[in-house]
Formats: sequence, structure tokens, C-alpha cells
Amino acid sequence: MSAPVFSIAEVEQETGLSKDQLRVWERRYGFPIPLRSNQGERQYSDEDLAKLKVIRRLLDKGMRPGRIMGLPISELQALSGGGQSADRSAPQDLALYLLQTHQTVELHKELSQTLMRDGMFRFITETAAPLSALVGEAWMRGELRIFEEHIYTEILQGILRSAIAQGTGLGGAPKVLLTTLPSEQHGLGMLMAEAVCMLEGAECVRLGVQTPIGDVIAAAAAKQADIVALSFSGNFPANQMSDSLSLLRGNLPSKVGLWCGGAGAMRVKRIPDGVTRISGLHQIGPAISEWRAAAGEPPGLHGG
Repeated sequence: MSAPVFSIAEVEQETGLSKDQLRVWERRYGFPIPLRSNQGERQYSDEDLAKLKVIRRLLDKGMRPGRIMGLPISELQALSGGGQSADRSAPQDLALYLLQTHQTVELHKELSQTLMRDGMFRFITETAAPLSALVGEAWMRGELRIFEEHIYTEILQGILRSAIAQGTGLGGAPKVLLTTLPSEQHGLGMLMAEAVCMLEGAECVRLGVQTPIGDVIAAAAAKQADIVALSFSGNFPANQMSDSLSLLRGNLPSKVGLWCGGAGAMRVKRIPDGVTRISGLHQIGPAISEWRAAAGEPPGLHGG
């Protein structure tokens, strides 16, 4: 069985590094040096992709490419703090084990039972969110393949969508429109935020991922949204995020709130004026309560 290869477009999506940047590094630093397909197209290995993702994290911390490009991945991981977490719980270890051993039915059952036992809010904040971070860290260390990370994401998204569907149509103000912008294909954070908004009694409108800015603006008007909420993963380019948020804020009515959250939003030093940064899932409830107080709406009931 041949090792998986990735196109330059797939590497761009997975890492947030542009095609032009990858080509410049290839010429300037001799990494990454991709193979070529029969058609002459660049093909990157699993190892290339893993190293590039760690490099991206280090660049976000302010390190310069020339300093780190020639280092082996073990040293890069040490610089990025990518060692194994000492705070894993027994359920998290079990979930990772089931994922690594491809026991997907058992993993689905374990997560579903945890949701039923703990309730939606506790499941999201104490199981889903930290476990998702651990899965990402395991991928960074090479303990998981990309397809295994994708399997985990699909399982968790299916569980969350099913749970959300049971509460659909029960929400009131505010009406929250949730999506991601082009180049952001990761929708798990958006889905967890939607679930918490629903528990807080908000009405949610999910647009899916990678919605063009013009369509976000049009959808906010058509659906009479009170808040537009965007999710950014850690791979989303910081400059692109700031520019997109500024553009959205300038084209949305002033009465429509604009929220951003996720690991990518936490990485940006300065959020444009008029944009609310949601630092974590626990902050969604207080932010909604603050919106209701300002709008003269009655407080909602927490459904966690």
C-alpha cells in the first residue's frame, strides 16, 4: 500500500500556508522538496505535512523561517511545546486509543454515552473541546494520521448535529448566524458554538463552512440576524482574518453584532473595532446575556 500524498492545494488547506509561500521556501531553504506526479504537479508526503504544520505554529509565535526551516521535526516540536499533555483524563486516553486502533463504532458509542450522561454543555466543554485539542496535538506528534483526525471530526460532528437537531426551532432572541469564511474548512468549532448558543436559548442559523463574505452579508440581512458568529481554526492566516473581519464590520449594519472565536481568533493580537472576541465556549453564555440586557430582551434559560 503506497503512502498518501497531498497536493499543494491540500497542504495549503491543512496548514494555512499559501502556495506561493511553499514555493518560495522550496527555492530558498530547500524545504519542502515535493515529489512530482506524472503531470508535473507537486506532491507532499505525510512527513512534509506534519513538519509544515509545526513550522506554521512556530511562525505564529514570531519565529523566523530561516531559523527553523532546517531543524528536524523533533526539535521543532520541542520548540512549539508539542509534547504529550500530562493532563489527559482516562476518558480522553480511551477515546484516543479507540481512534488510533480504528474502533470507530466503539468511539461513537463512548462519546454518545458521555453526552447522554453529562448533558450537552458539560459534554462540549469538558469532553468534546479538550479532546479535539488533544487529537490535534496527537496529529502534530505523528501519533495520528490525517484520515484518523478526519474520522474523529466526522464522528463528533454527527453526534453534535443529531443533538442540535432535537432542539432546533425552540430558540428565540438573539438570532445567531454561524459560519466560517473562505479558506476555513474546519467546522467543528462552529458546531460546538452553535450547540452552546442553542442551550442559551438563541435561535441559530448555520450556513456551513467557507461562506464568501458577500454571502455572509446577504444572509445576515435575509435572515435578519442579530449576531454573525465566525469560527477560525489555528491554521487560518492572521492577516487575512483581520482584513476579513474589518470588511465584514464595515458592511454589516451597526446593530448586528460580529463575533469571532476559535484558536485562530485567540492568536490575533488586535481584533478590529466593533468585533467581539469570544475567548472560549464558556464565554458564549455571558455574551448572549449581555446582548439581551442591551436589547431589553428577557434573560434565557441555560439548558446544560
